[in-house]
Amino acid sequence: REEEERLRNKIRADHEKALEEAKEKLKKSRDEIQAEIQTEKNKVVQELKKKDSKPLPPVPLPNLIGINSGEPSDPDIREKRNKIKEMMKHAWDNYRQYGWGHNELKPIARKGHSTNIFGNSQMGATIVDALDTLYIMGLHDEFREGQEWIDKNLDFSVNSEVSVFEVNIRFIGGLLAAYYLSGQEVFKIKAVQLAGKLLPAFNTPTGIPWAMVNLKSGVGRNWGWASAGSSILAEFGTLHMEFVHLSYLTGDPVYYNKVMHIRKLLQKMDRPNGLYPNYLNPRTGRWGQHHTSVGGLGDSFYEYLLKAWLMSDKMDTEARKMYDDAIEAIEKHLIRKSNGGLTFIGEWKNGHLERKMGHLTCFAGGMFALGADGSRDDKAGHYLQLGAEIAHTCHESYDRTTLKLGPEAFKFDGGVEAVAVRQNEKYYILRPEVIETYWYMWRFTHDPKYRQWGWEATQAIDKYCRVSGGFSGVKDVYSSSPTYDDVQQSFFLAETLKYLYLLFSNDDLLPLDNWVFNTEAHPLPVLHLANTTLSGNPAYR
Repeated sequence: REEEERLRNKIRADHEKALEEAKEKLKKSRDEIQAEIQTEKNKVVQELKKKDSKPLPPVPLPNLIGINSGEPSDPDIREKRNKIKEMMKHAWDNYRQYGWGHNELKPIARKGHSTNIFGNSQMGATIVDALDTLYIMGLHDEFREGQEWIDKNLDFSVNSEVSVFEVNIRFIGGLLAAYYLSGQEVFKIKAVQLAGKLLPAFNTPTGIPWAMVNLKSGVGRNWGWASAGSSILAEFGTLHMEFVHLSYLTGDPVYYNKVMHIRKLLQKMDRPNGLYPNYLNPRTGRWGQHHTSVGGLGDSFYEYLLKAWLMSDKMDTEARKMYDDAIEAIEKHLIRKSNGGLTFIGEWKNGHLERKMGHLTCFAGGMFALGADGSRDDKAGHYLQLGAEIAHTCHESYDRTTLKLGPEAFKFDGGVEAVAVRQNEKYYILRPEVIETYWYMWRFTHDPKYRQWGWEATQAIDKYCRVSGGFSGVKDVYSSSPTYDDVQQSFFLAETLKYLYLLFSNDDLLPLDNWVFNTEAHPLPVLHLANTTLSGNPAYR
């Protein structure tokens, strides 16, 4: 009985205390209550963070060369470079005002925008993607705003299904580059936290990762549209650079092992005509449809073979051999000259060559130039020439439009050359690949036409894509009064404006002997043997 009585009194006392507290709370303003809730939330988050974060080992920073120089002496070039910086500021300021914290900006509706590649959460993709561009342009106040947002708000424990590939190249790549450029630890810590959230995607029967993973639950799956549940070559083949840097910075070989496992598996497989198909089933380890492309679905796999070699200070000869073998097959089976004399890269589909080239494929001109030095049988001159021919073809695809901006894809059939035929291929969404190739060609040849072509593109973007609320893609580059798609892509700030800025800078800004750009234009330093924890690995011997 006493027990019950005591319990009743306790309940009554608790009840009264609760009523008192409620009365107190009601006296407080809504803002005060919000603030208290926020404080409690923050406490919980801090506690979780403590549990989560083992301190990372101190690692020597690679010798970082040329991170804030490049001022051209020619006043005309300097003026152009300043114009590009002004465009970056316009893109950033409007995102800051209308889309802050969202993944991207709708510059006409003036609100945030997100696509399914980032899941359903606000992860500030534009902030992370733009950081290194802001840094090299000397926009340090903007950089600090971005850093502050990342420090306070970038949270990866969200119940959200994201693209492993996109999050790797934009977020991990962007955070690592920001870390190397600025030395601010927060970027390294966040990159490592996020990488841990991507690791469950590799839990497949073959170790070929799923395309998507839920950041909270770690459950992975593939895109519904990809050939019979396959993973995509350009997605699982575009992790190497970032994951090697993660192992370097953490001293944990798990990341390196994941990507080397993928490489070993690919090496063992049969390749039809020496070509890598775009689809591989992560359950069976067999190829899906025999489609091969140097454009979307294939592109950055080849790029990362070359860049793995460059990033290892040319020690990873296995990667270089895979690259050389692959581009030999590509040259034999996919590269052709049109009747009008334009060199193009087609796509292999169902046993025949489709004479169509995508805007994404235009990056390959820069890749061939970048890989020229160190190629087999003294073919350096040949590959530099091939790069120049691809650059010329892609410039034609821009030049043959009304807006002087290139379409998403263009044909080489009959009388039609370097022109889009289908309505749904006539759009330009602020893509960087053509400008990227101009920049690499400029670095290797210093032929002034590449700056001229880059300036044509800059003026066209400023004239037809600029709106008062930022920059937007256009739906038809052949129309003199185009409609906007109302998206300011994060890669416009990460890549397009960065490559333009570099094109009008001196070569001592991010020199290619010291930096390798990931496929989202995030520069990562070359890792010399002396300062890498990976020197015990056979691939680095």
